[in-house]
Amino acid sequence: MDRTLRSVCVFAGSRAGNQPNFAEIASALGTELARRSIQLVYGGGRVGLMGAAANAALAAGGKVVGVIPRAMVEREWAHNAVTELVLTNGMHERKAVMAARSDAFVVLPGGIGTLEELFEVMSWRYLSFHHKPIALLDPMGYYAPLLAMLESMVDAGFMDRDTLHLLIVATSPEDACAKLTAALQ
Repeated sequence: MDRTLRSVCVFAGSRAGNQPNFAEIASALGTELARRSIQLVYGGGRVGLMGAAANAALAAGGKVVGVIPRAMVEREWAHNAVTELVLTNGMHERKAVMAARSDAFVVLPGGIGTLEELFEVMSWRYLSFHHKPIALLDPMGYYAPLLAMLESMVDAGFMDRDTLHLLIVATSPEDACAKLTAALQ
């Protein structure tokens, strides 16, 4: 089986957040993926951290695949300048397509949708529905409370430490790409 990092699914907020560092890290990730000739697969939005990552990848000459439900296109949320825009019938199909078209996952800051995507791919990995690495890109400590909660779940006996270690914590886009590449070896 070919385990080369050619395509990364990025989960990120559809909002920019209230700190400029959030958009900067999303843009840096998009640029780094393009620099490494790694295709960016994401939720297809044109705004927020999703849009920042996609725009940076495109500006750096990268390939970007947006996957978005038709209902969101009708609301004019789609990024129409991506390399390929895949339309789905709903959110479940969207996530399945994004996962199928990716070799790994990177999670940027975001809200409840981003958390839901993280926990779904983490659950799928735990259940061996896929064996793709998952990186949490968190240079500013945004996810520190979440990581503490996951530790609490281990301490309380609701999750094994091995499950917690399915989540790779990265401090920069370069670190995320390097750790994901190593995890595929």
